Amino acid sequence: MSAIPVIAVFDVGKTNKKLFLFDENYKIVFEKSARFIETVDEDGFPCENVESLRLSVFDSLSEVFRLKEFQVKAVNFSTYGASFVYVDETGKTVCPLYNYLKPYPEELSKEFYSKYGGEERFSLATASPVLGSLNSGLQVYRVKRENPEIFNKIKYALHLPQYMSFLLTGEPYSDLTSIGCHTGMWDFENNRYHEWIQREGITMKLPPVVPANKVLAALFPGNKYKVGVGLHDSSAALIPYLMNFHEPFVLISTGTWCISLNPFNHQPLTVEELKEDCLSYLQYQGKPVKASRLFAGMEHEQQVKRIADHFNKNIISFRTVSFEPELIARLKNKTDNKEDGVNLNKKSHFADREISEFKDEIEAYHQLMIDIMQLQIESVQLVLKGTKVTRIFVDGGFSKNSVYMHLLSLAFPHIEVYAASMAQASAVGAALVIHKEWNRKAIPNDIINLTYYSANQTLAL
Repeated sequence: MSAIPVIAVFDVGKTNKKLFLFDENYKIVFEKSARFIETVDEDGFPCENVESLRLSVFDSLSEVFRLKEFQVKAVNFSTYGASFVYVDETGKTVCPLYNYLKPYPEELSKEFYSKYGGEERFSLATASPVLGSLNSGLQVYRVKRENPEIFNKIKYALHLPQYMSFLLTGEPYSDLTSIGCHTGMWDFENNRYHEWIQREGITMKLPPVVPANKVLAALFPGNKYKVGVGLHDSSAALIPYLMNFHEPFVLISTGTWCISLNPFNHQPLTVEELKEDCLSYLQYQGKPVKASRLFAGMEHEQQVKRIADHFNKNIISFRTVSFEPELIARLKNKTDNKEDGVNLNKKSHFADREISEFKDEIEAYHQLMIDIMQLQIESVQLVLKGTKVTRIFVDGGFSKNSVYMHLLSLAFPHIEVYAASMAQASAVGAALVIHKEWNRKAIPNDIINLTYYSANQTLAL
């Protein structure tokens, strides 16, 4: 029996690191997970253990190459963003992979923004809200200002996906999905690096920018396989939708954060949008994606615990709450007239409600979802402006939430609303982007499973 052609994708999150093998139908045929103990930087702040990650890549590939039932045709990478690895002329790291949660020095931040036009002007130009170390370009600036000796040793500053590609190829490159992810590095109006990159002497540390579908030859021994340059995970997760759907859509990616992504909204960010936590990404073809963020997943988790504690219920039972339209109608009639104004930077109204006002946990939960949906509607509307979106896709945790999905369909009755499910969207996106380089078959049209939610059906229930 001949070996199955596969692509290996390393999907690296902050907590879990995974390796997937996909066959030519994009079915997972092998999976491996790992978690590494964090190390600390020179200030004692927790950070990624790059050496463990490096060894894991080689060990995992060695294991996969020994599996006779598979033939690895290509390798690619999808990782979290806002993270640089700095290497010297020999390819060795010269300092830790600093944690994007590390507090950024206030004085250094003031110095930087005053030098380059102020926070508002700079943020608009780079589509990057002021986020401290989450603006990875400012991490490089910090190394230069605080550790000039280390800065001088840096041959290349590589975003994490490109560092992982570099490990296998020895070839350093940059990728637009990583550069265009609230880094403060890209001038969105002029479609190039912002002037400060040149003025601070950082340009020489940045490898050439290449298309996301570029592949390289591997140095690492094994059968003949091609290596992608890697992608930022949020942008990778959008790729299956962009390849399958060509009519304008919004994707709401739900988890701890609910991120509304509109790849058909190319309008520059406004000051008002920045204040409402909007930003722009660059997708794999280099086009801007308007995005808005909401901390709804975290709030849902916290408030469900409140409800469960009050009514002495198991938290797990809330995963299967059925949508009750009559209850929704009654609760909305009670609250619509006296609650106006939603601020995305605040929690929903539910945080201030007394749980004892509700007769049972189902009523309380429906009110929670009404309150969260108020915020979600405002968040989606921020990215809808000026585009003729015909569909909204929801993936992640809320896509399985009947109450959330029905409320969303009621909120946007003239837009088709779908719950979307797909195994490992970021990893699939990283495989799809180099499809032609390893896969003999056409891209299948059933990668994404969709469940339609109609406002008319909801009202008729």
